[in-house]
Order: sequence, then C-alpha cells, then structure tokens
Amino acid sequence: MDKILQTVESVNGEINSVVWGAFGLLLLVGTGIIVTLLTKFFQVSHIGLWFKHTLGSLFNKDVIKHSKEKGSISPFQALCTALAATVGTGNIAGVAAAICIGGAGAVFWMWIAAFFGMMTNYAENVLGIYFRRKNANGEWSGGAMYYLADGLGSKKGMKHVGKILAILFCIFAMLASFGIGSMGQVNKIVTNVAQAFDVTALSSVEVFSGVSLYNIILGAIIMALTALITLGGLKRIANVAEKIVPFMVVLFVLGSLTIIGINYANIIPAFKAIFVNAFSPEAFVGGGIGAVISKVVTQGFKRGVFSNEAGLGSSVMVHSNSNIKEPVKQGMWGIFEVFADTMVVCTMTALVILTAGGLNGGVFNAVTGEIAAGYTDATLVGGAFNSVFSWGNIGEKFIAIAMFLFAFTTVLGWSHYGSKAWEYLFGAKTTFVFRIIHVCTVIFGAVLTSSLAWDISDTFNGLMMIPNLIGVLVLSPLVVKITKNYLRREKKGEKIEPMYNVNPEIQAQEIERKLED
Repeated sequence: MDKILQTVESVNGEINSVVWGAFGLLLLVGTGIIVTLLTKFFQVSHIGLWFKHTLGSLFNKDVIKHSKEKGSISPFQALCTALAATVGTGNIAGVAAAICIGGAGAVFWMWIAAFFGMMTNYAENVLGIYFRRKNANGEWSGGAMYYLADGLGSKKGMKHVGKILAILFCIFAMLASFGIGSMGQVNKIVTNVAQAFDVTALSSVEVFSGVSLYNIILGAIIMALTALITLGGLKRIANVAEKIVPFMVVLFVLGSLTIIGINYANIIPAFKAIFVNAFSPEAFVGGGIGAVISKVVTQGFKRGVFSNEAGLGSSVMVHSNSNIKEPVKQGMWGIFEVFADTMVVCTMTALVILTAGGLNGGVFNAVTGEIAAGYTDATLVGGAFNSVFSWGNIGEKFIAIAMFLFAFTTVLGWSHYGSKAWEYLFGAKTTFVFRIIHVCTVIFGAVLTSSLAWDISDTFNGLMMIPNLIGVLVLSPLVVKITKNYLRREKKGEKIEPMYNVNPEIQAQEIERKLED
C-alpha cells in the first residue's frame, strides 16, 4: 500500500506543477478580469440588483418553493446545493492550509481571486442556463460540456475542438468528484472527528501506515450516509442541502464572530498582516523557509478556487437545474455564491486564526508563520476556537461538527456534478452506476494522508478548470449580449425578445412558460 501511495503522490506532483503553473493561474484570474471588464464591473456597478435578486428575494415564494417540474429545483435549492458543494473543507482547513503555507498574505489573494471569480461564476451560470437542454428523463441538463460543445463548437472550424473539450471536461469533472468531492472532504472529516472525539480503543489499533481502525470505521459510516442520500438523486440531495446549508453557515459565522469579538484588539493587526504579507511575505514555516510572493499568490488562488470553485464549471451543473428561465438571474445567484463562500465564510475563518490567542502567539504566529505545537492545517481552526471555548475542548468539538457538516454536504453536491458529467458521456439512464462508484471512493479519503488527498484535489481542479475557462473566454461576448438584453428589458423597460435559450424550440417554450422568476 505504501508503494502505491508513493507512486500516486509522485505522478500527481508532476501533473499538479503543470496545471497550477503560470498558464493555469493566468487563465483563471485572466478570465475573471476579462468578464469583469466586458460587463463593466457588473459585480460592483449592479451590486444592488444582484443583492435584491438573491439575498433580498429569500422570502419570495417563487424563489424558495419546491418545483413540481420533473428534475427541476427552486433557485434557492440550486444555491443551497451549490453552496453545499462549495462551502466545504476549503473554508476551514483550506484557509488554514493557505495561511500555513503562504502566510497571512494568502488571504488577500483569496479575496482577489473571489472578486474576479464572482464574474467567472456569473458567466458560467448564464451560459449554463442558455445552453441547457432536457435529457432522456425529461430533466434539465446543463454545464460546461454543453456550452463547450454547442457554444464553442458552433464557431467556425471549432466543432471538433468544442466536442473534445466537452469530453475532457466531463472526464476531469468525474475525477474531481472523487478528489475535491469525496476523498479530500472525507479526509478532513475523519482527521477532525478522530481528534475531537477520540475513541482510544479504536484509534490505537493501527491497520496500516498510520491509519487506525477508527479512521476506517468513520469512513464506512460516512460512506453509508452518502449512499442513503445521493442514490436518491438530485431532489433528495437538494432537500437535504436546503435544510443543512443555511444552518451550518449561520452557526459557523456566529461562532467565528464570537471568537473575533472576544479578540477584537487583534482585528486591525490581523488585517494589517494580511495586506502587508500579501506583498512582503516574511519567512514562513518554522521561520527558516523563505517564501516568495509567487508562493503566497499561488496558495491564495488555489485555495480560493478550492473553496468557491469559480472557474471550475462545477456549480453550473446544479444551477442549470433551477426552474428559473432568466440566465442573468441565475448568474446573479452565482455571484452571491462566491461572495458568501469566500468574502464571508473564508474571511471569518482567516480572522479566527489570526486573532485567536494573539498575532504573535496563539495557534498561529503571523510574523514567523509558525504553527503552535500539536496543530496542523486540519486542526488549526479547532485550536483557535479552543483558545476561547476551552472547557472540555468544546471549541475543537464545535469545529469537528462544523467540518463534518461542511464536508459532508460537499460530498453530496459533487455526487450530482459527477453524475451530470457521466450522463453527458454515457446517457441519463446510467447515472446510477456513477453514484455507486462515487460512494465507494468515500472510504479512500479515510486512509489517504492529508497532504496527498489535498494535492490530488488541487490537480483535478486544475484539469477541470482549463477546458471550462477556454469556453467561458470564447463565449464571453455572448454573456455580455445576454446581460445587455436582460438589463434593457428589466431596467429600461424595452419590449424586446428575451434571450432564454440557444435552442429555438426551448426558447419558445420558455417564453410561454408561466413562471414569475
């Protein structure tokens, strides 16, 4: 087993260095910048509009009520399922890992990636709704594979290129569902639960290479719970997500605000450390390894994408199942998704780490980059909570529970993403096969080392990102056209035909469909 893991680690390292090199990072941020410029900073210039149609519409029955349409879910359920997949270990352990490797400055670059990522996610969702279609089961199907094949593929001489990229995207999406959507999440669940709720009789029994019997049992339990929900399809996943996601986000934010509030004197120094170290990184990790700015930037971008998934083309696969018919309105939910995930939840995590116990001590030293003895990136946030809620290690237990909810719902969301990629390749009637395979991969997350599970997830993210962003870049003028069409109708009151779908037949059906969205 050790030799197999070493081989996997070696191969993965080679691929990772390529996809997350200069080309990948330039493509990721560059796409967001281009879409932002083309839409004239839509995320800022129309901030009131997208807040009104997202957070401001949560009490609108047409947004939150369950859809009776087969295979269709409400916009709120689509958001919760997308957030279920995005608000995961990246928001807790991912932020901690970014800070541990790249220092406090990595948080700044997470913000930058998120700011432009809002518009990348917006563009993905606009294209997802515009190019979606009904599958053999009469359910909506959308995603990067469709706008690559039907959008990019419609350009002169690009038919085969679009099709090949669509197939590659689906292959990478399925692999990513095993990495970011299964193994990486389960690994963090097991690590935190095993430490916070130790059962010595089980954890002391080593099965192989540092993997205890306790780890394997926890993995088996998670696998069983995953099967119970995901094998029931999208409707069951969405029903679970809309109940758990709002609760877990609010609970975590309230807990974080409590820690930050108690350590209020460290808030301004924390922000100073973030901005200063973003451009003038100190010596990180034990005070002996010099960290260059490129490492800080890379960690910020990689962990940002791991957290909010903007640019991967993943969440668009569930947003496309929304019963909404306006591409721009679903696109605005995409902006809010990135905002809630990174600007709110990730920032809370970062401030908890940087303020708890003091900036020059506590669980993390922002000056030297040293982690307090006994902690790793996976347990750092739990330690920060323990610095305030220390009785009975209640802070650590709280984070273990939060990590379980965050990570488990991510596994559920990515099961749907992977099944949609499988559907494109093998047909809607066979997606049950994929869900079974996905469930089986859960157990591997319990036995992989933390770093390997993390690195595999990073690699699959990068591979999935490249074909998707090529499609978004080429089709960005279409995104602008659809956006202008919506603004002319909704803000200027012009009587022009809406742009709902590229397919004339579906376009006509959507115009006739009675839905107040």
